[in-house]
Amino acid sequence: MTRKETQYFFFSGKGGVGKTTMACATALHTAREGKRTLIVTTDPASNLSDVFETEIGHNIRPLGKSRGINTLWGMEIDPDRATEEYRERLLAPMRAVMPEDVMKVIEEQFNSPCTTEIASFDRFVDFMSGDDTSGAIPDEEGFTGSSPGATWDVVIFDTAPTGHTLRLLELPVDWSKHIEESARGSGNTCIGPVASIQENKARYDEATRLLGDPTRTEFTFVLQPEETSIYETRRSSIELAEIGVRNIRLIVNGILPEAVCEHPFFRSRYEMQQRHLQKIRDEFSVPATFMYQRDGEIKGLEGLHHVAQDLFGGTDHRPHYLLQVASAKAAGTNHTNSPVYEEQDSHSLLDTVSPVQGKTKALFFTGKGGVGKTTISCATAVALGRAGFRTLLLTTDPASHIGQVLEQPIGSTITPVEGAENLDAVMIDQESAVSEYKERILADARKKYSEDMLIAIKEELESPCTEEMAAFDKFMWYVEREEYDLVVFDTAPTGHTLRLLELPFDYADQVGLMVTSTGEGDTAKSDTQTRFDRIIAQMKDPERSAFGFVVYPESTPVVEAYRAMVDLRAAGIETQFVVANQVLQQEYCTNDFFRKRRAMQEKYLGEINQRFQLPVTIMPLFETEITGLAMVERAADSLLSGSLQADTVAD
Repeated sequence: MTRKETQYFFFSGKGGVGKTTMACATALHTAREGKRTLIVTTDPASNLSDVFETEIGHNIRPLGKSRGINTLWGMEIDPDRATEEYRERLLAPMRAVMPEDVMKVIEEQFNSPCTTEIASFDRFVDFMSGDDTSGAIPDEEGFTGSSPGATWDVVIFDTAPTGHTLRLLELPVDWSKHIEESARGSGNTCIGPVASIQENKARYDEATRLLGDPTRTEFTFVLQPEETSIYETRRSSIELAEIGVRNIRLIVNGILPEAVCEHPFFRSRYEMQQRHLQKIRDEFSVPATFMYQRDGEIKGLEGLHHVAQDLFGGTDHRPHYLLQVASAKAAGTNHTNSPVYEEQDSHSLLDTVSPVQGKTKALFFTGKGGVGKTTISCATAVALGRAGFRTLLLTTDPASHIGQVLEQPIGSTITPVEGAENLDAVMIDQESAVSEYKERILADARKKYSEDMLIAIKEELESPCTEEMAAFDKFMWYVEREEYDLVVFDTAPTGHTLRLLELPFDYADQVGLMVTSTGEGDTAKSDTQTRFDRIIAQMKDPERSAFGFVVYPESTPVVEAYRAMVDLRAAGIETQFVVANQVLQQEYCTNDFFRKRRAMQEKYLGEINQRFQLPVTIMPLFETEITGLAMVERAADSLLSGSLQADTVAD
C-alpha cells in the first residue's frame, strides 16, 4: 500500500495572537480524523506543555491517549539538548580516527554561538527531510528520534514569533549557501568542518523545496484585528513570498462578540475591531477563518476540542463562546471567591527605573511575544523624557514596531521623537549593522593577522549568524554612549531576548577560542575582553541596568516570564520589576462574559505578586489601540501613577 506524502503546516504571526492554540487545535482535529499527527515547536519560549497540560519536552510524546486519541504526538525542541545531540553526531565518528590535538581544534569550532541555532534548525529539518529515524512513530514511552518507523501523515510546526520565524525559515537557503562556499575555501564553518556537515546541504535543499511546494506545505498566519498585527502579517507574507512560500491562509483570532459589548468601553473596542476586520478582507486575498474571543483561557484537550470545532465546524456551527455566555448567565456565575488582587499593590514604574545621577542606565523590557513590550517601552520612554531625563528608545527586535506605535518613521540614525520631550529613537537595522560590523572587523584584522587568518575570518563573517553578532555589536555601542540618562531597549520576545543577552558571555568565549587556536592577536584579545567585561558588568549592576517583564495576566505569559527570570538569574542578572498589561477595569465588566475574564485576570495578578515578589505596575486595557503620541502619553500617565483608571487621563 502506498502512503500519502506527509503534509506540513506552519503557524506564525505577531507574538501573543494565539498561534500555539490554533496549532494545537489543528493537530487535535487532524488526529481525530485518524491522521498520524506530530506537533513540533521550534520556539525557544515554547508553551506546548502548558496548552496540553502535560509535560512534553525534547522527546516525542503521545498527547491524547487519556482521551482515546492514539494518533497525536508532540515535541518541544530544546536548544541545549539539540546542540549536544548535533555536536555528538558529528564528532563521534572523528574521535576514533583523529589525533587528540586535532580533535581539540575541531571541538572548538563547535563552540561557536552559531552552533545552538543550527542545531535546533537541524532537528527542524529532520521532520522535513524524509528521514525515517526522525519521522518515526514512537512507542508508548516516547523517544528522542533515534528509532526507525513509519512517517507521519501530518507535521505541524508551532513556530516562534514572526521575526524569529522568518529568520528560521531563511536558514535553509543561508546555510546551504554557506556550506557550499566554505567547501571551496578553507574547509571550515562556524558550525564545524565542512567535511562533517556537507551531507546536510542536501537535507537543507530538500527543506527549502518543501517550503515552496503548495501541495505539501501550508503556512497559516494567526493575527488579531489590530493595526500592528495586520502590519506584521502583511510584511511577513511578502517576505515569505520572496523565499518561495506562497500557500498562505489566515486565522483572525480574538474577535469580540457583538452580543457581549453592551458597555460603551467595549463597544468602542468592538467598532475598532470591525474597522480592522474590513481592512483585512480588503487587503488579503487568501482564505481566512474568523475566531471569537472566549471568556477564559484555552487549555487541555477539552478546550482545544471547542476551538477545533470553531475552526473546522463549517458555516452552520454555533461559535462556542455563545455556549459559554449562555452557561454563565444560566448558572448565575459568582466570582467573589477568586483570588484577591488589591489595586493599591500597583507601583509607579518611574520609582523603579529612575537612573542614578551621573550614570547612564539601560532599561530592558522582555516577555512573551505580543504582550505589549513595544507599547510599554514607548510609554516608559515618553514618561522618562517628560520627567526630565534624556532618553534614547532603541529596538533590537527583528520585527520592530516602535515606528507603528509612535506613528513616526524610526530609522537606523538617532532622531528626535516629534512632540515628545527629551526623547530620541533609533532602530538597529540588520543590513546596515552587518555591513558596518564586517567592515570594522576586517579593517581591524588586516592590521593584526596573516593572510590565511584573514581568509578564515572573511568566511566566518559570511555565516548567517553574523546578523545576530552584528546586532549585538551595535547594541553595545549604544550602551556605551554617555549622551543619555537612560537607554530604553524594546527587546525581542523572550527566547530571542535571552539569546541576545547571553551573547556577551558566548561571544567573549568565542573570541578567546579564535585567538587561542590561531596563536595570533594577544593584544586584540585583551582589548576585546576588556570591552566585554565592561558591558557584562553594567548588565549585572542594578544601578546601571534594569530588567523588567511585561506580561498579560494569563497563565502562559506568567509561566514563561518566570522561567526567563530564572534563566536571567543564572546569568547573574536580577529582574527588578513587572508590568501587567491590558488589565480590564472592573467598572467596565458589566456582564458575565467580561466578569469571567476579569476574575481570571485577578487570579493571575495575585500569582504574579506571589511568584515574582517584585514591584508590579498595572497598565489598563484602553478603549482603542495605543498608537500615536497622544495615546502613548495616556499610557505613560498610567505607568507613572500606577493607576488602573485609564479613562481619567483622557482628554
